[in-house]
Amino acid sequence: MSLVDSSISPRTSRFITVDVFTSGYRAVGKVGVTSHGAMGMMNDSTHSSLDMNDARMARLLMPTKLVDHFEVIRMMKKQVHAMCLSRQEDLGPHAIVRGGYLSTVEHKIRLTTQMFEIEGVMELPGRFDFTALITEGTREFIPIFNATLTAILIPNLKVESAGILINRKTVDIMALLTHRVKPES
Repeated sequence: MSLVDSSISPRTSRFITVDVFTSGYRAVGKVGVTSHGAMGMMNDSTHSSLDMNDARMARLLMPTKLVDHFEVIRMMKKQVHAMCLSRQEDLGPHAIVRGGYLSTVEHKIRLTTQMFEIEGVMELPGRFDFTALITEGTREFIPIFNATLTAILIPNLKVESAGILINRKTVDIMALLTHRVKPES
């Protein structure tokens, strides 16, 4: 059987391996992307679902124990908390990943959702503006580079990734690491 599913757009140019986290499951498999990469696919408002090929599923409570293996699974994008990629190039072209800006400023951040903590680097066009980042624009998924994702209740579930796409609607707390309080000696 072919990995190509009839529901995948004919514009699909390649498959990339991703690690997707929902509130209860981890799914590892391949998704079809165009030249716009994972950013283009996840922020495409004309498609609300995501198809994953050759998908292996595990419960978050037992992340190393395989629950099942399917040729294709489907999920709603709005239920995805995070998508981890092994290569930054899989996120897509710099113009899309950086929101069209030529120069960006790196901000080391830590953010939390109800299920996960993510620490990494965000590239923004200037100063850090939490409200604008979470509420403005059309990008539902925002990239975090050189990131580590940790499950809050299962700290041994830790994923290091070159790039993670975070569903901005699931963000509870975000802080700049440069604003950490220094311990008193």
